[in-house]
Amino acid sequence: MPAQNVLANLFATIQNAEMRALKECIAVPASRLAGEVLRVMQREGYIGEFEFIDDGRGGKLRVQLLGRINRCGVISPRYSSGAREYGVWERRYLPAAGMGILLVSTPKGVMSHREAQERGLGGVLLGYVY
Repeated sequence: MPAQNVLANLFATIQNAEMRALKECIAVPASRLAGEVLRVMQREGYIGEFEFIDDGRGGKLRVQLLGRINRCGVISPRYSSGAREYGVWERRYLPAAGMGILLVSTPKGVMSHREAQERGLGGVLLGYVY
């Protein structure tokens, strides 16, 4: 069985459900990283509640959608970025200044690029949401 990009699956599932105007979706498989990414998206107001469902295999994530996501995607390869370089990546992946977030894995956990900038943290780019 080929290796799966759990984040790419998560974003594709959310994107497809949003385009169909669904109220919730179930992403398979789940991972700790996917949970952290969802927590940031929830904090930023893009999704509602989410929960982990243990099915005895990889697990699933049930995500409540609010209809606020126009696009979301994974950034591959996962580029490293310094605390002062987020502007370059914003221009590349986000449609306009101040619109959307980049998801960054930092030494202090997964957060939005704005939060990482405020804390002066660099990190690895995981994805974008707007």
